[in-house]
Amino acid sequence: HVQLVESGGGSVESGGSLRLSCAHSGFSTTSYCMGWFRQAPGKEREEVVAIGSDGTTHYADSVKGRFTISRNNVKNTVYLQMNSLKSDDTALYYCAAGGTWYPYWGQGTQVTVS
Repeated sequence: HVQLVESGGGSVESGGSLRLSCAHSGFSTTSYCMGWFRQAPGKEREEVVAIGSDGTTHYADSVKGRFTISRNNVKNTVYLQMNSLKSDDTALYYCAAGGTWYPYWGQGTQVTVS
């Protein structure tokens, strides 16, 4: 049974930092591509960053240099370190697992930057 659970969201002032965690079960971290997505009110969901099973990463231009994805294969957890947060980063953040497409999703964690 595949399960993904995000945590670490919250409210922070502009310029601050947060670290999101995605604890997953039912598969190993290197079995799938893992991605972080976000959706702001009234906007479409967008991919923030993805990490392939081989460790290669792809960041959205809007977060390059500010966000960093990492994973702990022992803890089956993927992290998203977010620095220099801006109000535009306010959204519900989801982690997902898959490959060409993402069939597995967490419930999301809210990030609010004021």
